[in-house]
Amino acid sequence: MGRVIAIANQKGGVGKTTTAINLAASLSVAEKKTLLLDLDPQGNATSGFGIDLDALEGSVYDFLIGRRDFSQLVLHTEMNTLDLLPSHIDLVGAEVELVTMNSRETVLKDRIKSVAEAYDFILIDCPPSLGLLTLNALTAADSLLIPLQCEYYAMEGLKLLLNTVKRVREGLNPGLQIEGIVLTMFDGRNNLSNQVSGEIRKHFEDKVFKSTIPRNITLAEAPSHGKPVLYYNAASRGAEAYLALAAEILSQS
Repeated sequence: MGRVIAIANQKGGVGKTTTAINLAASLSVAEKKTLLLDLDPQGNATSGFGIDLDALEGSVYDFLIGRRDFSQLVLHTEMNTLDLLPSHIDLVGAEVELVTMNSRETVLKDRIKSVAEAYDFILIDCPPSLGLLTLNALTAADSLLIPLQCEYYAMEGLKLLLNTVKRVREGLNPGLQIEGIVLTMFDGRNNLSNQVSGEIRKHFEDKVFKSTIPRNITLAEAPSHGKPVLYYNAASRGAEAYLALAAEILSQS
């Protein structure tokens, strides 16, 4: 059965979707059959693959509420080892509908069971909140990967997320592990980046990946071309960083 990794941080602008897209691409390049499940109503992971959200005939919303089968919704990318389950703004309504469902926190977990055998990895790009969609992702996941921007308030938001993880372990998913913390938007010339990196590594030790994701213009440009950075410029520092992150994750398998 595929390994399910939720990628979450309730704080926006930390490189969460950038990490989801580029880690998925990097794992697929390593010949691991990978599914990227876009659970964010903004659909940035979907548009990051050049998908026109307005042209979608179905999305993860239909998958969640059981309206359509996975095979009718999954999109195949230019890499034959990488699939995408797209998102759409309609997903906002799913939180409302989930409230009325039985076992509302386990809906995604139950749905994923039917497709997990087909993949080595399923990555879930969560919305930037700790609402019912993120709770579903954490309940369905084997582990949580946390992108963390090297900035002053990073630790504050991290504590809130880890408290949520603790509650999920206690009531919904006792096996949920911390895959690791990946430091994003790192600038080694910046004293604050180095200070935050040092504090996080000191506090969380081996839970912090050795690979850091640099501030890199190519990472910012790639989504506008509808491609992961590996497809856009494989020689860039951003591409190299995500390949290194994928290698770390594979070494822990």
